[in-house]
Amino acid sequence: MPDPPIFRGARHAGAGRTAGSAEQPRAGLNGPVHDDTDADADPAAAGAETDAATRRRINRQAASIVASVAPFGLVFGAAAATAGLSLLEAMGYSLFVFAGSSQFAAVEILGDGGSVASAAIAGLLLNVRSLAFGVVMAPALAGAWWKRAAMSQLMIDESTAVGSVQHGRRWQRYGFLAAGVGVFVVWNLTTIAGYIVFSGAGDLIDELGLDAAGPAAFLALLWPRLSRRPARIAAVTGALIALVLIPLAPAGIPIVAAMGGVLFARLDGSRRGAAL
Repeated sequence: MPDPPIFRGARHAGAGRTAGSAEQPRAGLNGPVHDDTDADADPAAAGAETDAATRRRINRQAASIVASVAPFGLVFGAAAATAGLSLLEAMGYSLFVFAGSSQFAAVEILGDGGSVASAAIAGLLLNVRSLAFGVVMAPALAGAWWKRAAMSQLMIDESTAVGSVQHGRRWQRYGFLAAGVGVFVVWNLTTIAGYIVFSGAGDLIDELGLDAAGPAAFLALLWPRLSRRPARIAAVTGALIALVLIPLAPAGIPIVAAMGGVLFARLDGSRRGAAL
């Protein structure tokens, strides 16, 4: 994406200036020396450095998320092999479905002898939250319908997490694509590796504690936002809702219901506004 143009100001002597405001030349060893400090300074270079620093920061965030996904891709590949899926079927899941929780649920149900319909329903329930992700990211993902359709394949937790924390739609789009493409590539590669290499590993990922990498990366992205009162209220209330519903509701429902924490944050903001 090209950087926005930054126009450099030009210093004009004579026309449009009064005699009192005209710059006076400084004496130098080889004659008059004009003060061109401002003219020589390159704002475009400073802007490019800022953009480069922003890209590096976003790329680091995306890389941490991508790295945390790799163990889960290995586990899915191993789980698909254990459930009796062929390598091509496992690859198809990761390529076309590309939704970790739904893939795990479907493979577990099919491995236990469940029907395809049951696996599909479980996957839909687990991914209802993607609707909310689309609402959040839609303003930043402008373009032709086919471009938006292609980018919607990357509408996952990780890409939304990285994209939504950026400032400005340009950087939200960049963060979304950086994390989404990175996760897509790594997820598909580790699915193949897990199927071929780790099909007999059992609970090795859990035993090594690698399953905690994903939540830890998400917490690192979330933490800076908790400096604001509405964000803290939404996070704490959402967590409580999920904890209460986990033993009572089907898988996926607690996560969707946790979005109710946003309503409590809005209510708190309305009460504080009315009090003022």
